Amino acid sequence: MADLTAFQAWVAQSARSIGEHAAHLTDLDRAIGDGDHGANMERGFTASARLAEDEQFSGIDTYLKKVGMTLVSTVGGASGPLYGTFFLRLAGPLSASDDAGARELSQALRAGVEGIVARGKAERGDKTMYDAFAPALAAFEEAAHTGRTIQECLDQAARAAEEGRDATEPMVARKGRASYLGERSAGHVDPGASSAALVLRAAAQTLA
Repeated sequence: MADLTAFQAWVAQSARSIGEHAAHLTDLDRAIGDGDHGANMERGFTASARLAEDEQFSGIDTYLKKVGMTLVSTVGGASGPLYGTFFLRLAGPLSASDDAGARELSQALRAGVEGIVARGKAERGDKTMYDAFAPALAAFEEAAHTGRTIQECLDQAARAAEEGRDATEPMVARKGRASYLGERSAGHVDPGASSAALVLRAAAQTLA
C-alpha cells in the first residue's frame, strides 16, 4: 500500500534522479529539440519535492494536485502542462485513499496517462513521452489483473517504460519541435520518453 509519505518519497526520488540525469536529458533534447528539457525538468521536480518540506497536506490527492500545479508553473515548454496534467489526473482516483493498493494505483495511472493523451493528442509511435507512459500503463494493468503485488506491478511498469524509451530511437518524430527535423529525428532517443522512464522507475523505488 502507498500512503502520502510514499507519494512524497516518489516525487523526491524523481527529483534526485532527474537531477542526476539532467545533463543527459538536455543533450538528448539538444539533438532534436530546444535543448532545455533537463534544466526544465530539474527545476520543476526540485520545486515539487520541496512542497513536502514547506507545506502540510491532508491527503494524497491534495498533494498530487499541488505537485501538478507546481510542474505546470515551473517546467517550461510542452513538458510542464503534460507532466502537470499527469499528476493532476492521478489525484482523482486517489481522492478517497489514505493507502493506495494496486487497484487504486492502476486507476490513477490510467487517469494520468489519459490526461497526457487529452493534453498532447499523442499516439504510440509519435516519439514522445507517451511512448514510455503507454507501455508502462499496459504492463501495470496486466500485472495488477493477474494479482501481482504493487512492487511487481511497478517493476514491470518501469521496465516497460524503459523499453518504450529505447524504442523511440529509430522513430521519426510526428509531434513537437523534433517533427520539424523529419527523417533526421531518427537515431535519437526522445528526451520526454527518457524523463518519463526516470519518473516511473522512481515510482518503483518508492511507492511499494
